[in-house]
Amino acid sequence: METETELKRVISLPFLIFYGVGTIVGGGFYALLGEVVGAAGLFTPVALFLATLIALFSALSYAELSSRYPVSAGEAHYVKEAFSSENLAQIVGWLVIFTGVVSTATLTVAMARFLVELLPISNLVYIVGLVLFMGAIAIWGIKESVWFSTIITIIEVGGLLFIIYIASDSFTMLQNNYQELIPPMNLEVWQGIFVGIFLIFYAFIGFEDMVNIAQEVKDVKRTLPIAIMVSIAVTFVIYLLVAVVAIYSMDMKTFADAHAPLAQIAKQHSHLGYLAIWSIGILAGLNGALVQIIMASRVLYGISKKNRLKIFSEVNKTTQTPIYATLFVMVIVLLLALGFDLVILAKSTSTIILVLFALINIALITIKKREGRHSGFNVPLWLPYVGFISSSIVLIIHVGSLL
Repeated sequence: METETELKRVISLPFLIFYGVGTIVGGGFYALLGEVVGAAGLFTPVALFLATLIALFSALSYAELSSRYPVSAGEAHYVKEAFSSENLAQIVGWLVIFTGVVSTATLTVAMARFLVELLPISNLVYIVGLVLFMGAIAIWGIKESVWFSTIITIIEVGGLLFIIYIASDSFTMLQNNYQELIPPMNLEVWQGIFVGIFLIFYAFIGFEDMVNIAQEVKDVKRTLPIAIMVSIAVTFVIYLLVAVVAIYSMDMKTFADAHAPLAQIAKQHSHLGYLAIWSIGILAGLNGALVQIIMASRVLYGISKKNRLKIFSEVNKTTQTPIYATLFVMVIVLLLALGFDLVILAKSTSTIILVLFALINIALITIKKREGRHSGFNVPLWLPYVGFISSSIVLIIHVGSLL
């Protein structure tokens, strides 16, 4: 195996947008919306809108930092530039890798359990097979991985658009009853909305993964900020339309209690539609897991260039991908998927992501105060302050819910 020093720049703006939308939608929204409706009820669109704002503030901070420093292991590099601490940057890098591998392991176990229901083969076989399949695609090449992710993204977004289409009568009900979507100043109602905000917030996590393939993006200083913003905007519009359908197309309690809530909407129209949406949910999980493997391997590649783990910074000459880093990530995913309590790990990961968001916003504040504007994408100084405050509030609520 020969070594290259740089990754290959092959990702254009359209593919990066597809990659971003696929990363954000992932497998979570197909299963998560039922819980959101169960908490927020008719006010699910309000919870969705507020969650989008919280995510958007941090996303814009990521967009400027990715324009200033278009490198792999983005978060680690941003923190190093802000605080001149190699140790803190290494810690942040490993935290990002940890979130990626745990997320992948969680999605892998979820997909394996579904497949066991369809065909009762050993859970071990499915987990190993899924990890090997996703790892092989990631190793094959970034262009091939993004193509694969793009195809699945089109399918999973198509599934959401199909739900919107078959339940389009919901929008007539919305026109006649839009006033009831305005929440009253009632503590119990807003408690439900805040729970919904917390839940749906995680359906937007994923845009931060985009910065970790920066060294494989064409015209990165322009392309990456645009792709981050467009990905969130597209996702928000689709989510909002599906949320309206969810609260008007069927009984909300039935929807909230369903294991595959969106598939239940399709089931009202045809059993074939039900199977299609259920299957798309699995593909969405596969896509989310693949993206996390790519992200974690790129972060490992980035932080390894400046420490003793030089083997992980090697890039294969043929595939132009960090094969050793990808293999290491695959091994950790397998260990987590096969031997640990993923519920506890997943909750810990959620907390770490919020900590990272808060850190990134502080990093941008520090850099902007020290260096001022730069030639690329810029946001006003107040924005990362709002991003830090909003991330911290969600973090406090999240930690409080765990105690």
